[in-house]
Amino acid sequence: MSVDPKDLEPKDRDALLRWRLALGPEAEKTGSCPSLGGLGGGATALGLADGDLEELDDTLSFVYGERSAGRGGSKPYLPKWLGSLRDFFKDDVIALVQKDAIERKGLTQLLFEPETLPFLDKNVELVTTLVSARGLIPDQAKDLARGIIREVVEDLRKKLESPLRTAVLGALRRDRTSPIPIARNIDWRRTIRSNLKGWDAEKKRLIPERFYFWPNQRRHHEWDVTLVVDQSGSMAESVVYSSVMAAIFASLDVLRTSLVLFDTEIADMTPVLADPVEVLFSAQLGGGTDINRAVAYAQEHYVRRPEKTLFILITDLYEGGNAEELVARLRQLVDSRARVLCLLALSDSGRPSYDHAMAEQLTALGIPCFGCTPKKLVDVVERVMRNQDLTPLIASTNKEDRHG
Repeated sequence: MSVDPKDLEPKDRDALLRWRLALGPEAEKTGSCPSLGGLGGGATALGLADGDLEELDDTLSFVYGERSAGRGGSKPYLPKWLGSLRDFFKDDVIALVQKDAIERKGLTQLLFEPETLPFLDKNVELVTTLVSARGLIPDQAKDLARGIIREVVEDLRKKLESPLRTAVLGALRRDRTSPIPIARNIDWRRTIRSNLKGWDAEKKRLIPERFYFWPNQRRHHEWDVTLVVDQSGSMAESVVYSSVMAAIFASLDVLRTSLVLFDTEIADMTPVLADPVEVLFSAQLGGGTDINRAVAYAQEHYVRRPEKTLFILITDLYEGGNAEELVARLRQLVDSRARVLCLLALSDSGRPSYDHAMAEQLTALGIPCFGCTPKKLVDVVERVMRNQDLTPLIASTNKEDRHG
């Protein structure tokens, strides 16, 4: 038996309206839920005008209603639907609904229409969608899609480049001193710390016996950084961040950087790693995984001086190739004194899914295995180049994952 909204207290009517919107138009077919029109008086509690309720209902039911299962109803004009999302919701909700629309309605191809692309929220998830299905992009939308990817990539680069440059250059500069006594190069912290015995308590001044100076010049290619990145479908977000981080590494003359993408085949992106967009358009997201083959390739081509090599393997460790040979090969790298890390994911998402048994084997070799955000990777690289222990940093990362 249907409830008459007029007989309800305002708070109960508001609650019923929210439930009706959440359940969709199908709720009215049960006969126990009042119509949306009958509940229209509660629109003001949602910050809406009466006439907005039907549009909001259509916007939500397109994704979550009965039509989403394919039982009738036509697809809306997508730009109008996206515009409605922006009218009714905040950015975080918009991104969630868009994601659900892609997954539940199979809208990937529609997303590539030129009149739709400008309306989409430009974020890493959109980039992975565009890249993974770029074969579906119509010719007239390819330039626009590439422009959107470049915009997202450049935004990520702006956020990450300054802290990474500061961390790397600071770590490499502070492992030595300079004999050139130039005032602007004084290492004040070391000078003060080393001359504390010269403190004149009466006059309250420090009388240094020796000044220390930072070097004025940097050496080229002080470290080799090799990123070996799994481009299987589950690692798509990691591929995006890896391409950006590799481009930043490559911009530093103190580093010699290489980037290898892999599934069951090898894609050496080193010649183009300065352009993350080119890297992403060359990626083949999806497919199987042969980690051993990729590590073998990178070891042969890019591990020239192990003691000055940071070897970053980014994968969920689900090996489709020779697992025993992979472990043996990584043991060789560790024994050669290369610094080897395994990032189970490089992303801002939640806890990574990975092969725990393989991770335990690598950990036993002394290879840290952990999920990592791009910002956390900055700290990791700095500690490696300062020859500092990574254990506290990894422990804090794992603790954040458990409580995340």
